[in-house]
Amino acid sequence: MKIIPAIDLIDGKCVRLTKGDYSTKKVYNENPVEVAKMFEDVGLTHLHLVDLDGAKASRIINYPVLEKIARQTNLIIDFGGGLKSNEDLKIAFEAGAHKVTGGSIAVQKPLEFESWIERYSDKIILGADCLNRKIATQGWTELADLDVIDFIKNYQEKGIEEVICTDISKDGMLKGPSLSLYAEIMQRTDVKLIASGGVSKLEDLLLLKEIGCDGAIIGKAIYEGKVSLEALSKLC
Repeated sequence: MKIIPAIDLIDGKCVRLTKGDYSTKKVYNENPVEVAKMFEDVGLTHLHLVDLDGAKASRIINYPVLEKIARQTNLIIDFGGGLKSNEDLKIAFEAGAHKVTGGSIAVQKPLEFESWIERYSDKIILGADCLNRKIATQGWTELADLDVIDFIKNYQEKGIEEVICTDISKDGMLKGPSLSLYAEIMQRTDVKLIASGGVSKLEDLLLLKEIGCDGAIIGKAIYEGKVSLEALSKLC
């Protein structure tokens, strides 16, 4: 199972929110490149980079940070937040993203998102962020009347292989991930599932691996000192 540390960006700084609420913003480091290098130095190979400004504005904004991290590290970066057009996609790939995550666009512009899948195949990840099983969009400020598993199954049929699913009720709470939801997704679909939200200790990662997740994203637990980078390095 891939262990994927997260960097969320607002104003070019490394921040974390609680349940996606922008008013809960906490800045952990003003230099995200420094944070990314710390991850790489302990042997982590992947990075989940999220443009929270972009998610809110519906256009890519923090791509200069992506460019710096891609240039100064060898991390395999998946980038998401605000990608709503072919131009956004082009900017992300040219700035150094190895993969991009589309969430809101998959709801609001399905034909365009399907064209991304057809053109870029395994470089496109479906972002299936949900609250009470309903898909959330626009930086988690709006809920669509779509069940998360139906949403994933629909895009699996269209060629999506990899999905990042965040249970928003767990995000930033440090109370454990949504194991039952993730187990159900894997039981009812054939996607490679990357679990996100709620990881608070090493045991959470081991449980996610046990139920069959392809990857797990960990953010706040690192920044709050609940899980050390050295421990993650050993787990890798």
